[in-house]
Formats: sequence, C-alpha cells, structure tokens
Amino acid sequence: MRRGRSSGFTLLELLVVVAIIAIVAAIAIMNYLSSLERARQKRTMADIRNIAVAWETANSESGSYLSAGLSFPAAITFERISTQLVPTYMQSIPRVDGWGRPLQFGAAGRVYAIRSSGRDGVYEADSYEQGSGENPDCDIVYANGNFVRWPEVLQGN
Repeated sequence: MRRGRSSGFTLLELLVVVAIIAIVAAIAIMNYLSSLERARQKRTMADIRNIAVAWETANSESGSYLSAGLSFPAAITFERISTQLVPTYMQSIPRVDGWGRPLQFGAAGRVYAIRSSGRDGVYEADSYEQGSGENPDCDIVYANGNFVRWPEVLQGN
C-alpha cells in the first residue's frame, strides 16, 4: 500500500473557496440592489418629467392646468389628467411610479405639481422646500418646470 498524498481538495481549501465566492456574491447582490433602486428613481423622474411636458403643452393651448385647488392628496385624479392629455399630448400616461405606487397630481390656475412618495411609499409633507433630499426615501416632486424635491443619495452623477 502506498501512503502518499491523495489527490483532491482538503476541507480547508474548500472552505476558503466557498468564503471567497460568498464575498463576491454579496458584493454583486448589493450592487444589483443599488442599481435597481437607482433605475426605479430615474424611471420615476423621467415619467414625471414627460407628464409635465405634456401637461405644459396642453396648458399653452388651454391656458390652465385643470383649475383646481393645489393640494395633496391628489386634487386631480389620474383619470381626469389622462382624459386631458391622452392621446393628443402623450400616447399613455404612467399611473404608477417606479415602485408601483400611484402618482399624485395637483394644480391651481397656472401652478401645477406631480409627486411620487419615493422608495418608502410615505409622503413627507404637503408642502416642500426646493432642493434635493439627503434621505434616499424622500419624495420626488416636480412643480412648474423643475424638480422641487428628489433623493440626491440615489441620484448619482
């Protein structure tokens, strides 16, 4: 009988390989989840911007953003804005944001706003200060041609 070293891997070598694979997988999953959130935010912002452009175009012809009191929750229903904008100004209007929650619309005379509750699904307030939020869960709000509120943390440059 021969008592030499047998071919194959030791238990320690297998554990090291499994640990390395687990570390690489954890990094890949974290990057994937971060990219997914960033994509949802960017999709929501693009959808809101597209609705706003269509709404502003309709306003240039009619002179009003569906006159209603500017307040949230939605002073203007999705059905009402959809009736005004589809199909003349937009092929179809997204009903929900990137996280699957409904967008809200408000308008008063020549002032309008569109908002999403963001990643956490909870609205921060009924009025907003201009600027980006450091909280990745902050609302996304577009009013009168500009984003008033958005989560800068996920935005990235």
